[in-house]
Formats: sequence, structure tokens, C-alpha cells
Amino acid sequence: MNNIAIYGAGGFGREVACIINAINQVKPTWRLIGYFDDGRPIGTNNYYGNVIGNLESLNDYPEKLAVVMAIASPKTLEYLTQKMTRSNIYFPNIFAPNVLFFDETSIEWGYGNVLGFGVRISCGVKFCNFNLLNGCVSIGHDVTIGNYNVIQPDTRISGETVIGDSNFFGIRSSVLQRLNIGNNTRIGAGSVVMRNTKDGKLYFGNPAKVIIE
Repeated sequence: MNNIAIYGAGGFGREVACIINAINQVKPTWRLIGYFDDGRPIGTNNYYGNVIGNLESLNDYPEKLAVVMAIASPKTLEYLTQKMTRSNIYFPNIFAPNVLFFDETSIEWGYGNVLGFGVRISCGVKFCNFNLLNGCVSIGHDVTIGNYNVIQPDTRISGETVIGDSNFFGIRSSVLQRLNIGNNTRIGAGSVVMRNTKDGKLYFGNPAKVIIE
């Protein structure tokens, strides 16, 4: 079994621990050594493990270590991962055992992606790096997903959509087919995106409209 740590000891971090435990029930793979977190003291326990350090101590970690990110803010996710400089730190893709792949051989992967319980992935999908998909997200065929995207539960991304970097999709949001979601876009909970979005905007409603210029 390989050592793994979770970065972020909050609620999402506990959910990631559940994914790791479920993976190990199918096939012993990971030994969870604890959490790194910049906002909680060392020794803080969240039931699944203790906080063992912060960003500075992670960069001083002497041994080979897998790290899975559990940070639900795209900007913070990007900032932290760019500060992780040690060559012995690596970022595996972590999939809950019940993720449904229509054709896993047709999927392209970067690294550091997390797919939660009940996620559904069609064929011809491309993931870049550090995309966090929470429970029951659905990704249609031939979707391209960039880096640092956080997709909350029950979101639906329709086929041939292109998603850029550092976007946030609220719970039960939807994106219609063949649209472009650029960079630093926020989609509110329950919103339905029917047109290409503009970078750096917050969208809300059905149909989704810009509510912050």
C-alpha cells in the first residue's frame, strides 16, 4: 500500500477519506497517513485522521507521498498546488469505486483529479489537472475539462462542452451541449447555462444570467 495524505481537513476532506476507504475495500491501495491543513492546528482530529502539518511541512516531507486535494475553491486550489514544490510529492487520480464510465479507455487524464461517489462519465472526455467532481456529477460525451475546476453534486455537463480553468459549478447546475465555459466563472446552484459564458462572471438562474459585472 502507498502512503497518501489529504490536503484540507474540512467536510470535503472527510468525503475524500470515505472515497479512499471505499477504494481500499475493493483493493487495498492506500494508507491514509493524515491531513495537511493551513487553518487547523497539528493534531486536530476529524474522525478519519489527524492534521499532521501545513503547506510548509508538506514541502519539507522527506518521503514519497501521494496527495489528494480536498479544497472546494478553485483559486485556492490553484494557489496551493502551485506552491507544492517537492519532487517526491505526486497527485494521483482518485475515483470512487462506483463511478460509471461508459468507456474508460476513451478518457484522457491529467493528474490530481477526484471523482466522487455516483459520478457518471460518458465517452471521449478529456480531463486536465486538479478537477474535483463531487457526488453524482454527470459529464456528457466529448467534454473537455481544463484545470482547477470544482463541480458540486448533481451538476450536469452536456456533450461537447469545453470548460476552461478555475470554474465553480454550484449544486444541481446544468450546462447545455456545445457551450464554452471559459475561466474563473461561477455558476450558481440550480442554474441552467444556455449560452457561452464570459470569464470572471457569476451566473445564476434558469436561464443563467450574469448577476455580477
